[in-house]
Amino acid sequence: MGSFFSSSFPLADHSAWLAQVQRELKDAGAYESIRWHTDEGFTLEPYYTADDLNSLPLSLIQGAQKQLPGWINAPEYIGSDEKTTNAVLRDALTKGADGLIVRLPAKPDLSQLLNGIKLTETPVYFAFQPGHTPKEIVDVIQSLKTIAPYQLKGGILTDTGEATSAITRLAIDSPQFYTVGVSSRAFHNAGATATQELAFTLASLADRFDQLTDAGLPINQLAQKLIVSVSVGTSYFVEIAKLRALRVLVQRFFRYYQEATTTDPIQIHARTSTFYDSTATTYTNMIRATTEAMAAIIGGCDVLSIHAYDTVLNQPSEFSERIARHVSILLNEEAHLGKVADPSAGSYYVENLTYQLVETAWALFVTVEKRGGLAKTMADGYVQAELERSYQTKVEAIKDGCVLVGVNKFRFDEPTTQSQPIRSEGMGVAEKRLAEPFE
Repeated sequence: MGSFFSSSFPLADHSAWLAQVQRELKDAGAYESIRWHTDEGFTLEPYYTADDLNSLPLSLIQGAQKQLPGWINAPEYIGSDEKTTNAVLRDALTKGADGLIVRLPAKPDLSQLLNGIKLTETPVYFAFQPGHTPKEIVDVIQSLKTIAPYQLKGGILTDTGEATSAITRLAIDSPQFYTVGVSSRAFHNAGATATQELAFTLASLADRFDQLTDAGLPINQLAQKLIVSVSVGTSYFVEIAKLRALRVLVQRFFRYYQEATTTDPIQIHARTSTFYDSTATTYTNMIRATTEAMAAIIGGCDVLSIHAYDTVLNQPSEFSERIARHVSILLNEEAHLGKVADPSAGSYYVENLTYQLVETAWALFVTVEKRGGLAKTMADGYVQAELERSYQTKVEAIKDGCVLVGVNKFRFDEPTTQSQPIRSEGMGVAEKRLAEPFE
């Protein structure tokens, strides 16, 4: 007996589908009009079949992905006044947070800031503001080791420069404390395409690893201590593929070190994007954060930070922080996205998009390396010029009618205070918001 579906829905190859498109649209050239010529430097087809997977290195792509489902819900806080911040951190842990991101002030009193938080059980990730000296950074890790003499959980999300080798050695007995932090945030907030964000982040990683291996740290040890912090924007499927492509790219990068034997998936911290946030109709930022968070989760992040919808205004309120925290909880507890690892695996579209991003990002990364690496290309202005070109393309798209909800369409100006500047990662590029010229 034949399958019900095979008789009711007979198989149709690509040529049959294309013929149907031409009949429906009454245009022999209709196919070209529905192809997506992306800003990433490649074209996406409107229709994929299982045959399109045959030409992909599918086992390599899927083998690089996270193997276990779930993520750490880690909201971000600024540790200004230690006593006040400690109360906020402890409250967040009782109300759904699984971990914490803390932006440290200069010379923090960690015993007061982290009082009552079990660092061996709760992952705490630290971000250093620009201006911290290597000694101050090393002192922080030594203080952590004093406060929690057992294995730490969490890590460092920002580039710690000359201090990285010292803090990596200090935390060698804590396998779940990641000390080699690389971030894409500055590139993302400067207007990077996904291809540029991946390539420049990989170039940043190459510069870091060159310095650290020269300092005597073995590549396998660095690989085990690596955590990449990635901003996630509004282009849903591109962002899913971006995180998946990042894992493939890092494993390809490791293979160029002959002594590297690691094949374990890297740690990825994903944060929702401030680049696409609006100050005009701020509640729309809740929806953006939700779709960005979904993309980050489906893309395979290990740690997720969802910022409050009013982050781009003044200090977020208790209400806005609670809503942001609950988005992650809802996606886990009610949408059940934490039940499956790599849920987009096998998708004809996402697998092809992942592969395209891998190849275009790798090609741009190689270009940067041939020009002397990220530091050199930042010094001569190449990276800044590429980012500015991409940013202006996005701005022109909005001017030409591309919809930014609550900004150039469906706008409702609510009473707001002045927007606050985006915190810089100190990477030497101008960080922006796409909506700002239209507000």
